[in-house]
Amino acid sequence: MVGTKLAALQYNMSPGVTPISKEIYGLHMTIFWICVAIGVVVFSVMFYAIFKHRKSKGAIAANFHEHPYVEFAWAFIPFLILVLMAIPATKVLMRMEDNSQAVVNIKVTGYQWRWKYEYLDKGISFFSNLSTPQEQIDNKAGKGEWYLLEVDKPLVLPINKKIRFLVTSNDVVHSWWVPALGIKRDAIPGYIHEAWAIIEKPGVYRGQCAELCGMHHGFMPIVVIAKTQADYNQWLREQGSSVGDEENKLKRSSKVDLMQKGEGVYKTTCAVCHKPDGVGMPPAFPTLVGSKVVTGVVAKHLETVLHGVKGTAMQAFATQLSDEDIAAVVTYQRNSWGNDNQQKFGKAAGGIIQPEQVKESRNE
Repeated sequence: MVGTKLAALQYNMSPGVTPISKEIYGLHMTIFWICVAIGVVVFSVMFYAIFKHRKSKGAIAANFHEHPYVEFAWAFIPFLILVLMAIPATKVLMRMEDNSQAVVNIKVTGYQWRWKYEYLDKGISFFSNLSTPQEQIDNKAGKGEWYLLEVDKPLVLPINKKIRFLVTSNDVVHSWWVPALGIKRDAIPGYIHEAWAIIEKPGVYRGQCAELCGMHHGFMPIVVIAKTQADYNQWLREQGSSVGDEENKLKRSSKVDLMQKGEGVYKTTCAVCHKPDGVGMPPAFPTLVGSKVVTGVVAKHLETVLHGVKGTAMQAFATQLSDEDIAAVVTYQRNSWGNDNQQKFGKAAGGIIQPEQVKESRNE
């Protein structure tokens, strides 16, 4: 194994960087010390009784069965302790559920295996994918500082503003968990769970999917970048410009450009199931090398990528990838691993797919 390293040891929760995360930490420590006090009292009495009334000292067990005051005490005292613990816990839970007066609204959708973020007030949306190089995952290169905790597009948020998160899923149950924000919400298909945060200082805060969601559960990290309002506004302007560029970029591309872009899309989106070399993991994830779909007619290939295959693990990417991305990745698949060999697979093999073809396939 190349360049392995151990995770940092941590035995307690972190106070985090939001009011709720700090309240959760305070509640945790309060309950912890109550439990410590109970343990000290109980074990002190128990050890005293064991030591003072042990058989070697000639102690003789008393012959009694019950005592009304003792029965009342050991029923009432635990009840009172639980009530005292429930009061601060209820206050924190009520604060956690107060999603009113949010300034920024973010919809978080879990996919196998990536996150989609939608800024509902700004018309901005994008997917956030694991960006750790495949060579590190395959132990062919040394692990980076943020191995399996780095993404291509982080979630960018402003500080000192109330942010509401609407968490759901497109396929199976996921869980959006960022410890520093004090947020852990299950993402369940057909349901929307809410959470909120006010991030108090700029920084990079990382999390992961905390629900076992399938084979690549450990490959869908979360990265949140908190910025000052001025920097956040600048980022919004840049996103608006890039969105406009994407909408006007339906132009013909060369095979070299398509292959280069397609390789990046494939590594990010397809390689987790079909492997970087296209061999897949049959039968759940079939090989793309010599595949009838990949070497056959383009229309069938595009239909499979756009709409998926019902009853299988093949997802529909029509809402996940742009026309340019789909054109590039289909071109890459059709011209990699020998799939463009027309003598072997027929005249339909290989070829270049342009964004206009993808757009037409969407409308059919």
